[in-house]
Amino acid sequence: MKSLLLIALAFHSLFSFEYNLVPKKINNQIYCFFGKPQIMDTHNNGDITNSCFVDLGKSYLVIDSGPSYKYARDTHKAMMGIKNQKVSYVINTHIHDDHWLGNGYYKENGATIIGAKIFANTPKATQIRMQQYISKEAFDKTKEVFPTKFIEGVQTLALDGVEVELISFDKTIHTDNDMIVFIPSQSAVFAGDLVFNERILSLRGGDINNWIDAIVEIEAKNSKYIIGGHGNLYMRDSTKMTKRYLEAIKEFVLESIDDGKDITDTLANSHMSEFEDLKLYKEMHTINVESAYRALEWGDE
Repeated sequence: MKSLLLIALAFHSLFSFEYNLVPKKINNQIYCFFGKPQIMDTHNNGDITNSCFVDLGKSYLVIDSGPSYKYARDTHKAMMGIKNQKVSYVINTHIHDDHWLGNGYYKENGATIIGAKIFANTPKATQIRMQQYISKEAFDKTKEVFPTKFIEGVQTLALDGVEVELISFDKTIHTDNDMIVFIPSQSAVFAGDLVFNERILSLRGGDINNWIDAIVEIEAKNSKYIIGGHGNLYMRDSTKMTKRYLEAIKEFVLESIDDGKDITDTLANSHMSEFEDLKLYKEMHTINVESAYRALEWGDE
C-alpha cells in the first residue's frame, strides 16, 4: 500500500507541475512574462527568459515560447484568464532553446511557428540541453519543435490583419542569426537577446561590433517600447545597459591591446565597477571580456 501511495504521489507531481506565472501588462494589447535574472536550474526551471503575448484581435501572437512545454502551457493559461483566445502565431527570435522549447505546446494547438532561416539548417539535438538543467516535472512533454515558416532579410507579414515587420540579421550578433520583431501599430520592438537589462548579457559566440550596430538599428525605430529577451525593462531606454556594457568592454579591450597586454593580463584587470552590481556579473563578465579580446585582437572594424 505504501509503495502504491508513493507511485501515486510521484505521478501526481509529474503531471501537476505548474510555473505559476503572472503576466506584466505593457499596454492594452501586449503582456509579457519576465524571467528571473538567473542561470537556469531546477529551482527556476528555465523561467529566466521573456515571453510576450500580443492580442491580434481574435487570437494571440507569442514572441518566444519559453523553455518548456509546460511553461508555454502555463503562460497561455494565464493569458486565457485575461482574454480567452487561442494562439495563432509564434515567433522565435533566435536559436537558443530557452526561448523556443515551448513551441511543442503551441504547435499541438494549431499555431503557425515562425523563425529565422537558421532553424531550417539546424539538426535536432540527440539530448536537449534544457533537460540537463531543469526538473523532470518541468521538462515533461517538451520536445524540439522547429518553426515551419522561415524569414530571411526584412519581411512584413499581416497576422490576423496586424502588420508585423520581421528583421532577420544574416550575420553573427548574439547568435549567428538573430531576429527582431517590430509592430508599428503598437510602437513596439521585440528584440530577443539583442537587449538585456538588469543582468549581464552573454557575448560568448557573438560579435561585439555587430551587436553594437544592431542596438543602434533597434533604437532607430524610435518605438515607445523595446522589449528584450532578459530583464524587466520595456520602454525605449531599455537598450541603454546593453549598449553601454558592450561599448565599455570594447573600449577596455582595444586599449589593452594597444598597450601590448596579452589576454591573461587583460582578464586579470578586467573588473568594471560600473556593472558589478548587475546580476550574473561574476558568472559572465570575464567570459565576455575574453570573447571580446579574441574577436578584436586581429583588428577592430
